[in-house]
Formats: sequence, C-alpha cells, structure tokens
Amino acid sequence: MVENYETQFVTFIESEMEQDLAHDLNHVFRVVKMAKLLSKIEGAMLEVVLPAAYLHDCFSFPKNHPNKAESSRIAADKALEFLNEIGYPKEYHDAIKHAIIAHSFSANIPPDTLEAKVVQDADRLDALGAIGIARCIQVSTNL
Repeated sequence: MVENYETQFVTFIESEMEQDLAHDLNHVFRVVKMAKLLSKIEGAMLEVVLPAAYLHDCFSFPKNHPNKAESSRIAADKALEFLNEIGYPKEYHDAIKHAIIAHSFSANIPPDTLEAKVVQDADRLDALGAIGIARCIQVSTNL
C-alpha cells in the first residue's frame, strides 16, 4: 500500500526541500534505504516509516539558526498537511508526526515507538563514515 505513494513523496520533497549538500535528495534516499532495511529486521510498520523517512527533512532551519530545534516540528506539520492532501490514511498520521519530530538531534525528543526509532537511527547512520564526514564539512562551511 505505502509503496503506491513513494512517487508522490519524492515529488513533494523535490519541490519543498531547501537543497544543501548535507540535506539533499541523496541524503533522503539513503535514509529511506536504511529505514527499509531496519524496518525489515525490526518488524516496524512501513506505513509509518516510509513517509516519515521521505519527509523528515521537508523543512529545516540552517544549523546555526536560533530556532533550529523547531525544524522537525515544522517539518512534521508540513508533512501532515501534504499527507492529508494526497489522502494518505489518517490512522498513521500521529505516528508519522512523532517519527519526524523525534528524528532530530537538535530537538532532543526521545523516540517513543519502534517506527520513530527506525527513522532516527536511519538518519543518524547517514552521519557516519565517509558520507558523514563530507556532510559535516558541508554544514560547517555554511556556518
């Protein structure tokens, strides 16, 4: 079911995301790929994980912005507005919102569900290794 919406998720993030090298479409695709793998291993609901993984960075203040900690809340609200527009099943909305809000390191909100943990872990794993180092360099050049 959720796979039928993936093209719409991609179209939305292509039009809404502020592009920077640390938070670009490739970052989103890596997070989604890892979230799918973690969901399979852990038994998380893809109906929650996939929209949250695709939409988790649909809004983000710059790293040095005084309201950076609010980015994930704004992204979650924006994501739910979009999910309503495309008719995504409402029974998943609260869980998707929580997963998007809790993914953020800056927000410091613990993930309360397996699905939120999967999205948070997938996002944080993208900050490791060579890609993570390159993303850190990109962010620091913009500070």
